[in-house]
Amino acid sequence: MAAAAALVGGAALSGCVAEQGGAGGAGERRSSARPSPSPTPVWNTRPASVAAVGDSITRGFDACGVLEDCPEVSWATGSDTRVNSLALRLLGAPALATRSWNLARSGARMAELPGQMAQAAAHRPGLVTVMVGANDACRDSAELMTPVAEFRASFEEAMGRLRKAAPTTQVYVASVPDLKRLWATGRDHPLGRQVWKLGICASMLAGTDDLSAAAEQRRAAVHERVLAYNAVLRDVCARDERCRYDGGAVFDFAFTGAQLSPWDVFHPSRDGQERLAEIAYRTVTAARPPA
Repeated sequence: MAAAAALVGGAALSGCVAEQGGAGGAGERRSSARPSPSPTPVWNTRPASVAAVGDSITRGFDACGVLEDCPEVSWATGSDTRVNSLALRLLGAPALATRSWNLARSGARMAELPGQMAQAAAHRPGLVTVMVGANDACRDSAELMTPVAEFRASFEEAMGRLRKAAPTTQVYVASVPDLKRLWATGRDHPLGRQVWKLGICASMLAGTDDLSAAAEQRRAAVHERVLAYNAVLRDVCARDERCRYDGGAVFDFAFTGAQLSPWDVFHPSRDGQERLAEIAYRTVTAARPPA
């Protein structure tokens, strides 16, 4: 009987040990399992290359001399250290020559953007900056402004061309500046008033001192069209997970006289270009897009 009891006790003890060993093994296996990898963020706050498309603002028009481009002070890709362009902040000076491209053209309207975007896509950039639309509102008369439906169709085509050739390239879209505020800021500048008579943005700037009901109605129509353009930029960009609109920051920015060209008091000066670079950099490097 003693022998039998010892045998039964030994069996029970060995069974207990086996159960403990099995539980411990499962725990060890669970603890040694690799954690799930973190998903790759859709938006990279430090893109490795920058292509810029758009109009005269991105070309630095009238910032260095009268009626001429000055791309070295461009807010998007310029090399001027005072402006400290978006590309300079993101890439550093040594990389500007090989990893940034300014494809904008002074005078360009939205209809030209699909072609510019196709050129940008050929470089496979990490980021494309877009600033266009002012020339669609700045016409010889308010009646000649680009219809909103055409503006939308061209922007959608431009985004489509980019996505077909460079599906992972990010896009920063700047809002169209407030042209009516620019008129109010520069209308008392003696040189600016003379330059405006040459026909710069006549739909808004013509008749600098004309405060008649007809002139105010014309300026209001241009202002409303700019608002409509910005709504298109916002809405089309919002449909693309790799696109960020500035939330209206450029439109809302109140340029002072020092931040506008001393010759036409309409295009950004070096100081104004620096402010545009700051807005772009904040938007591109933010953890989340503007509300």
